[in-house]
Amino acid sequence: MTDPASPRPVRVLRIIARMNLGGPAHHVSILGGRLPADRYTSLLLTGRPQAGEESGEDLAEARGASLQVLHHLGPELSPVKDARAFIEIRRVMRRFRPDVVHTHTAKAGALGRLAALTMRPRPIIVHTFHGHVLRGYFGRAVTGVYRVIERVLGTRSDRLIGVSQATVDELVALGVAPAERFEVIELGLDLDEFLAVDGDHTDEQLALRKRCGAGPTDVVGLFVGRLVPIKRVDVLLEALVVARAQEPRLRALIVGDGPLRGELEAQARALGLGDAVAFLGYRRDLATLAGAADIAMLSSDNEGTPVALIESAAAGRALVSTDVGGVASIVTAETGLLVAAGDARGLGNALALLASDDARRSEIGRAARRHVRARWDADRLVADVDDLYRRLLRDRTP
Repeated sequence: MTDPASPRPVRVLRIIARMNLGGPAHHVSILGGRLPADRYTSLLLTGRPQAGEESGEDLAEARGASLQVLHHLGPELSPVKDARAFIEIRRVMRRFRPDVVHTHTAKAGALGRLAALTMRPRPIIVHTFHGHVLRGYFGRAVTGVYRVIERVLGTRSDRLIGVSQATVDELVALGVAPAERFEVIELGLDLDEFLAVDGDHTDEQLALRKRCGAGPTDVVGLFVGRLVPIKRVDVLLEALVVARAQEPRLRALIVGDGPLRGELEAQARALGLGDAVAFLGYRRDLATLAGAADIAMLSSDNEGTPVALIESAAAGRALVSTDVGGVASIVTAETGLLVAAGDARGLGNALALLASDDARRSEIGRAARRHVRARWDADRLVADVDDLYRRLLRDRTP
């Protein structure tokens, strides 16, 4: 096993099921491109995004990560494709001969760790949970299969990483592995563009606000995420009805796409939200969008550590979210308001409260920026992972 102090760089094979635009894609791109080149040689394996998802493969290229796309790897359950993806991964491992295999997301974690266990010498095996699919994503049978897989692989992994303490606590409670096998390494992001957002709206931001009918004195809520069941945008739309009954100035921008888009647009019309809500699809100008908004909104039933909230907080925006996963590490009593998952009325009341109090909303936004500025910095993430690899390699018995 390579020692981190040896002349040859440590070879790290990082695997993720697909690079759909979102937090995990940013995370692996930063690690793939910014780990010290004098100590590490990294290769990032990924599958293709699903239909209707925006690809984030360019994020890896922009950050200098070496990326290889596998034809059969993907997030959906498919015994034939999964078997072929396993063969593809193992073929890359034989050629690349990694010292460390670090997997991200459930499918890549299963196939990548299984393949690593077949290698001799066996590499260090690390898996990061950016959240989990063990509750709320699938039916009972599929969820049961994933739980068994995670428990088996958890005992064979050298370290399991959670992006928040809440994520780790939940995984321990689900029996994935004992607490001593886990470590918390929070997300790290390139936040400079968001930290540069000021209080004055640019022409581009004013144009975005007009998409939902917002004038200079209106209040705009922003949702960024996939339009899939776990995000519960249906609850958010119901909450907007509750909120607008109390504060008619509130309007909303919905950024993202997915299989539920048409259904959600129909729901918005049926609820009488009309021009007060605009569905914008996938966008890359997220700092501009954060600056155009006044409140960041999240309504999920399950989360890891949501990147959209961190980015809006860095832009100095107040936060309103359901209290799930690692959200409470971002949305504190000083940075926003938390409500129970599925509580449309509670979510609406929280939105109305902040929308109707401009001074309080601004104060909360300033506190949110202070809170996230250093904690979720990309340099901190790279340093934490570098330290983890060094410790694991040092402690590994030759």
